[in-house]
Amino acid sequence: MTIERKVVIGLVGEMGSGKDTAIEYLKNKYQARLFRFADPLKETLGLYFDKISREDLQWLYGVLKKRFGNDVLSRGLRKKFDTIKSGIIGLNGMRMPEDYNFVKSFKNSYVIYITIDQKTRWQRIRKRGEKSDDAVDFGKFKQMELAETERHIPEIGKKADFTIINDGKISKLYKKIDQVMQTILNLDKKN
Repeated sequence: MTIERKVVIGLVGEMGSGKDTAIEYLKNKYQARLFRFADPLKETLGLYFDKISREDLQWLYGVLKKRFGNDVLSRGLRKKFDTIKSGIIGLNGMRMPEDYNFVKSFKNSYVIYITIDQKTRWQRIRKRGEKSDDAVDFGKFKQMELAETERHIPEIGKKADFTIINDGKISKLYKKIDQVMQTILNLDKKN
């Protein structure tokens, strides 16, 4: 599949909603080039720690934002994006209003909101154990979702071009992604 122009797809969703699964699917099926807003943060923390916690990522973002501005992460990504002339760019982890503005600043851009209820997301996170603080009780999980890096997600989701309720098996998520991508690729042909 050859896409002649640059198409930017931003994924937004709460912790455990299925964003990582969706972005990997975009990479494997649609040859999307993948980026995450948190990549620079993870790279920095990875120099010092083997296991990175969500709280560490939130702290580092807060420090950088205070020093360099709310759009510090998107400014870094823009430099990478400007070198890409065509194809699908998948950007995972939109968390702040500035992230939404960044994605929508590109001509052919779409935002996909992936969501599911809080209890299901907590159960998924406990099972995956991706970050050092994933094995928390439900009360702590609810507290974590009140962090600045989490609380804007639903409002960004309301502005998304597409919403996927990830309430079933992985094959169901893939089918929903394919439906959205068919619409996006048809819209892109018209632009």
